[in-house]
Amino acid sequence: MKKLFAVLLVLMLAVCGFAAAEGDTSVENIVEKGTFILGLDDSFPPMGFRDENNEIVGFDIDVAKEVAARLGVEFIAQPISWDAKELELASGTIDCIWNGMSITPEREESMAMTFPYLNNQMIFYTRADAGIDSLEDLAGKSVAVQNGSYAEELLGGDYADLAATFSEVLGFDEYLTALMDLQNGGCDAVLMDLVVGDYRINGMGATDLKAAVALTDDNYGIGFRKEDIALRDKVEELLIEMKKDGTLEKISTQWFGSDITVVPGE
Repeated sequence: MKKLFAVLLVLMLAVCGFAAAEGDTSVENIVEKGTFILGLDDSFPPMGFRDENNEIVGFDIDVAKEVAARLGVEFIAQPISWDAKELELASGTIDCIWNGMSITPEREESMAMTFPYLNNQMIFYTRADAGIDSLEDLAGKSVAVQNGSYAEELLGGDYADLAATFSEVLGFDEYLTALMDLQNGGCDAVLMDLVVGDYRINGMGATDLKAAVALTDDNYGIGFRKEDIALRDKVEELLIEMKKDGTLEKISTQWFGSDITVVPGE
């Protein structure tokens, strides 16, 4: 079944790519200018972040660098305000948003999103001794999120009724600050991505924090301008190629210890 799905997806991409070719020069534009500019929040490990040498590194960065190499262009990582990511994309200062970005109906409406390339969960992190083990235990508690994040969208949308039981929802510019606030007792929980939260907590050596309650599953995708369908399809084609030849498995294993990508390729 997986092989059949992969074959059908490749055929679908080929048809879409042919249909989009008329009048869509987004791939040619990238090749002509010679750069592939990725917009990201550079404080979102392990997807994209700054290391001890202030270099932007991460799982998404390594994958995008390989995509740029296969396109034959230079890779550029461009930090942006996550709150203004759609504006940055629409203005043309970046070519895509690729940074552990959750696929949502709203984003699919405003951007040309790829298929999911990695699964994730949205998790409430708490202090280990907080006694919070269920969603009901969060009633009357203060919960932190990152501004412009999927977590913020969830609490303002599908889970607004749950958020209404909290004493308050606090917004932070980045999750590291939110987790530090959690450690210091400034909030009772932080809602964030599991792959990011675990990486941050391990890096902080924060044995006093834990992943307490799962809210929902989550899928990461890459966002392009609505009119750049050919470029979106080309990147999907290259990701499938990288899945087949083992490149994605190698990169994922370096960052996560195993291949956790969900790109079809078998």
